[in-house]
Amino acid sequence: MQRDVAQGRVRHAYLFTGPEGVGKRTLAAEFARALLCKAAEPPCGQCRHCQLAARAEHADLLTVTPEISGKRVRAAKIKIEPVRRLIYDLTLKPVEAGRRVALLQDFDLANDEAQNALLKTLEEPPGNAVLLLTAERAEDLLPTIVSRCEVMALRPLPLRAVQDALVTRWDVPAERAGWLAHLSGGRLGWAVRMQSDGEALEARQARLDDLRRLLRASRVERMAYAEQLAKGGRLDRIQDMLDLWLGFWRDVLLASAGAEAPLANTDCEVEIRRLAEVVPPALAEQVLAALRQTGDWLEKNVNARLALEVMLLDWPRIN
Repeated sequence: MQRDVAQGRVRHAYLFTGPEGVGKRTLAAEFARALLCKAAEPPCGQCRHCQLAARAEHADLLTVTPEISGKRVRAAKIKIEPVRRLIYDLTLKPVEAGRRVALLQDFDLANDEAQNALLKTLEEPPGNAVLLLTAERAEDLLPTIVSRCEVMALRPLPLRAVQDALVTRWDVPAERAGWLAHLSGGRLGWAVRMQSDGEALEARQARLDDLRRLLRASRVERMAYAEQLAKGGRLDRIQDMLDLWLGFWRDVLLASAGAEAPLANTDCEVEIRRLAEVVPPALAEQVLAALRQTGDWLEKNVNARLALEVMLLDWPRIN
């Protein structure tokens, strides 16, 4: 991308893909600043354009993000109205910079109407506009959108690289950096966010405590938990919880199978290995399958309470 900017060969659209927390939104935002900056080696970080873009106040930086809706289980979606406004704004001349940059975050959450509305702009983009899209997977977008973008697929970094970055750039103590690197699974953006977010770490601990209680809980208690979670939970937060539990049970499977691969949840290693002594690999696989299935159902707007109840009833009861 730096070569594209330096050589004046910027494409009209880029798609950044990768798992949550891998850094695709950060990279897209940095690229947007480079496209607006007028320094010899953009982004310089010091000029007016860079500073305005960093604060999301630049007149030529247009952003579309998912909106949260729903009363019971809240979901994030991008609807057609903000995309239509963006398309119109892109037809206008730049206000301060030499081009207009559109940043469409998590565009895999756009409905079909919104994706189709963007297609014509991607097919016949204004000459002074660059569109930057982010999504977890290219497969979740219309193939015609993907084919009109330069795809930048981001993958998790080696754990050592994440640990070193946390220590050198964010001054995180080495032991804590190693722990966060393992938890992140190589997702530097996730590790950076967690190292400064005490509430997120507290939420993680609370969800792990819930998992422990549910393993001992009766069927009635599990169904009550599912009802409470579905009633007050947002879909994105429920999915975050499922991802956390997936990582925990993946560690249980590794330990149960005697694999030499390092565990992700190193702070729970003693507990995980004790659990692995009573949970055979086949049963750990069953729990993992139930977690994945529940995540898929929730993405398809299946009744959250029923989906969570079915999942928890598949879990073993362990005292």
